[in-house]
Amino acid sequence: MCLSVSACYQWRFQAKCSRGSKLSEDSVYDSAAACQHTPHYEIISVAQGHNRSQGRFYRGTCSCWPLCKTAHYYCFSPVARCCISLGYCSITKCFSFLPAELSKVKDPGPQSRCFDRACNPRIGNLALGRVLNTQSVCGSNSSERFCVFTQTARPRSKQSCSAAKCTRCNAAKPGQAHPPSAMSDSSFRYPDTWWQSAEGVEEEKLQLNLETKFLFTHLIMVFRSPRPAAMVLERSQDFGRTWRTIRYFAHDCEKMFGLAEGLPVGEGGATCTSKYSGAFPCTRGEVIYRALSPWHSVDPYGLVAQNQLTITNLRVRLLQRQQCPCQAQGPVAAVLPMDHYAIYDFVVKGSCLCNGHADHCVPARGYQPGPETASSMVHGKCVCRHNTAGDHCERCAPLYNDLPWQAANGIMGTPHECQKCKCNGHARSCHFSRGLWLSAGRRRGGVCDNCLHNTEGRQCQNCKKGFYRDPSHPKSAPDSCKPCSCHPVGSVPSGGDTLCNPSSGECACKPGVEGPHCDKCIMGYWGFHEYGCHPCDCVGDCDPYTGDCISGLDVEFLYAAAGNPGNSSNNSEAAVLRVEELFSALHHSEKCECIEGTLGSLKWFCVAKFDYVLVVKVMSAHDKGSHAEVEVKLKKVLYQNPQMKIQQESVTLYPESWTVRGCTCPILNPGYEYVVAGHKNWKTGRLMVNTRSFVKPWKSSLGPKLLHIIRKDCGRR
Repeated sequence: MCLSVSACYQWRFQAKCSRGSKLSEDSVYDSAAACQHTPHYEIISVAQGHNRSQGRFYRGTCSCWPLCKTAHYYCFSPVARCCISLGYCSITKCFSFLPAELSKVKDPGPQSRCFDRACNPRIGNLALGRVLNTQSVCGSNSSERFCVFTQTARPRSKQSCSAAKCTRCNAAKPGQAHPPSAMSDSSFRYPDTWWQSAEGVEEEKLQLNLETKFLFTHLIMVFRSPRPAAMVLERSQDFGRTWRTIRYFAHDCEKMFGLAEGLPVGEGGATCTSKYSGAFPCTRGEVIYRALSPWHSVDPYGLVAQNQLTITNLRVRLLQRQQCPCQAQGPVAAVLPMDHYAIYDFVVKGSCLCNGHADHCVPARGYQPGPETASSMVHGKCVCRHNTAGDHCERCAPLYNDLPWQAANGIMGTPHECQKCKCNGHARSCHFSRGLWLSAGRRRGGVCDNCLHNTEGRQCQNCKKGFYRDPSHPKSAPDSCKPCSCHPVGSVPSGGDTLCNPSSGECACKPGVEGPHCDKCIMGYWGFHEYGCHPCDCVGDCDPYTGDCISGLDVEFLYAAAGNPGNSSNNSEAAVLRVEELFSALHHSEKCECIEGTLGSLKWFCVAKFDYVLVVKVMSAHDKGSHAEVEVKLKKVLYQNPQMKIQQESVTLYPESWTVRGCTCPILNPGYEYVVAGHKNWKTGRLMVNTRSFVKPWKSSLGPKLLHIIRKDCGRR
């Protein structure tokens, strides 16, 4: 028996079904060539083949061919699903048939089914693992005797009917109980379990309540008692507040409902059929309902189909019992206790409602399935793909609202993925603006929400007032917008704030004031205050604090001590450098001179026996006085010692080489990406970077080269 999901690619199924035969397992419904209740027919799943009369052929999916003119057939499936069952049957044999060129086709697998195309979770039995409610159960008050005819075909005469079989029903005894749960258990594991109503009940109601919205494709009921002479199928889309009839079943539609058979009635277009209301067979008679016509092509994710297929509740009202004709064969049979309804299987085929944006579902919020059915149930919360979100993938993910949300196209297979907003890495969400989208020619409509990192603008592309763009950092770096550091006294205010040039950070100084922060008087000026600095009233220069006239040597000493090297001597420059030694190259990398590492010989790279080779982006660096700590974001692990397990996204590197000016070598500047190869201090667990390390600015061309050296030349994996 073939149960593979990739059955369309791997096997040919030949299924011959007869009235009353039964399919083995739910997984066969979804993967094998499935069948219907017609007297004889054949369904074969193929990837390519020839045509037959009255047959339909779909390249790459399943083809269904009836063997008689009265057969009805329906093939509905994506490539990886094969034919979906519309009834019960036995798989009599299966054998390999693929030609050589098709045998190379591989099952795309569940992880890739949504890639660049519409997708949907598997179709299964929505009733499995859920509670079916009925109005009565046999033997609930006391033990009841009941009888049944096992006649599955119309006899030639009343006298040729087989004898009735009688037994007892007692809800308190497991071996004699027939609860509603027996209708939704596995037909493969429990083929002879059924639900039975109380004896003498004329009308009965079966109801399935779902925890969220699902797509409902078809219903299959297999009766143990004779099928009802009249019944109604109803659905609710609002958790039972309102109901709509979607199909009438009656032996005589005109007499029972006043309806002409086959003609749609009312707003919902429900029709009445007599096809499933015959007196024979007396047992294992089927009732089948299809939500979509097999003869019309409709997008299953479109609005029309969704309105037709979506359900939260399903209800079947059994309105009129029907006796087996064999009861009329004699006075003894006529008085046998057979006035009840009994159903073997209640199969509600459907799937999770995901709008074509998911291939897998998990239990809905607040719903806890039992452990015995959790793996086989059809769950209700989508695991969304295509950058969508929500229980049913009904909206775009927070940062993917650059285009309006759309359901996937089930006919063309177009996924209609949500597009990411351009927020330059400074926002966690965005919203869609229809007006902006229309004005942009329907190309972009996203507006970033709550810009982070001191940015603003529709795309968080500008620095806020009071901040400037650091040209040494990428525009997307979290620290690309630096606060203006203009002195509140020496700079010119704007709008009550001391602002700087948003591009360079330069401050606008008051008269007589200079410096990048407008924090000191120009040489020849004094008295730094809110109006600026005054010109010196001297032949030469003056004291910048008191205005007293001073000689040239005094001026040189004063300005060197103040950190103004403009007119200072070599000694003053040395004084400045002594001050600079207090700071590391993390702040003054332009004063560092480090020899850049090269790949050199392959032998050198292998002999170095690096513990790690990583591609990182430097996020920040911290001067700890005695050492430096560099926080990096891990982009890729090219190699790591088998005893190491670098898994987290953020890693700290510890540079240990220092120069007299406080430089760290090699230099790691925040905002840039590097490939770093170094060793681990096994005593402290730190990842060290020193002059023996290999550090290079990252280029994509380095990846294949380094991997080749590590794996081929150094023999490491």
